[in-house]
Amino acid sequence: MSSGHGSSATLDHPTLSQRLTDYYELCKPRVVLLIVFTAMVGMFLATPGMVPIDALLFGTLGIGLMAASAAAVNQMLDRKADGRMARTRKRPLVTGHLDMAQSARFAAAIGLAGMAVLLWLVNPLTAWLTLVTLVGYAGVYTVYLKRATPQNIVIGGAAGAAPPVLGWAAVTGTVDAHALILFLIIFIWTPPHFWALAIERHREYAEVDIPMLPVTHGLEYTRTQVLLYTVLLFIVSLLPFVTGMSGPLYLLSAVGLSGWFLIYAIRLKYAPKQGLAMRTFGYSILYLMALFTALLVDHYVPVVFGV
Repeated sequence: MSSGHGSSATLDHPTLSQRLTDYYELCKPRVVLLIVFTAMVGMFLATPGMVPIDALLFGTLGIGLMAASAAAVNQMLDRKADGRMARTRKRPLVTGHLDMAQSARFAAAIGLAGMAVLLWLVNPLTAWLTLVTLVGYAGVYTVYLKRATPQNIVIGGAAGAAPPVLGWAAVTGTVDAHALILFLIIFIWTPPHFWALAIERHREYAEVDIPMLPVTHGLEYTRTQVLLYTVLLFIVSLLPFVTGMSGPLYLLSAVGLSGWFLIYAIRLKYAPKQGLAMRTFGYSILYLMALFTALLVDHYVPVVFGV
């Protein structure tokens, strides 16, 4: 499709580098990176020592491939809405760098590869749990929930919260109560994380008829919900220490990180200003990565120092 600005040759005959970049972006790499990271933390917390190298390598590979496949399917299903939103209009399906057939073949190939890796090189429980999780995200959430209810991100958050459970299952072949605590942390984190972005982008969501909470209930109500969920997140983030899963190092980290998140939420509710919602969204990503890093460090400090 010619743009009329001399770029049609580039689109018709992309270089290998351009094509690889397009497929890479189709995978939502930043989202998949967070998924893989939290899954790996689940792996490390599942064992007192070092994770078996085969579970670590093949579990990470399989979960990553299937997450990337689900992300690609999500972009295929959302391509029309993506084209009308500033945040997403440069995605490869919107720009025409990739078409639906190319995207479908790619998503199927990496999804099947990931499933095969988990089935034969990890364990069936991890494979089927990952499949259910990603069908929930790419299918149930994207196709139905996202446009059916303003609670879409709460209900759909279960899919995004599953990676630590998948990582735990990859190592142990079981689903442990401690893995479910990690699930709960991400599940409660998801609404304030995403609603902060939705506050910033509420006009765009309204234009594409996606009933995000700020669109259906207003900004003030959404700010209240962000604050309430952040208070709940503060409490839930203490559970690894309360249950004996983690020690004092994690507790200090959780209190500091969650406390700072709470300050953001309080400011967003009672002293909102331009750009604050987006800064809150940005901090929420840093928060989750730092919290899970604290879990990891706390888990291995006694091993390293023999305490």
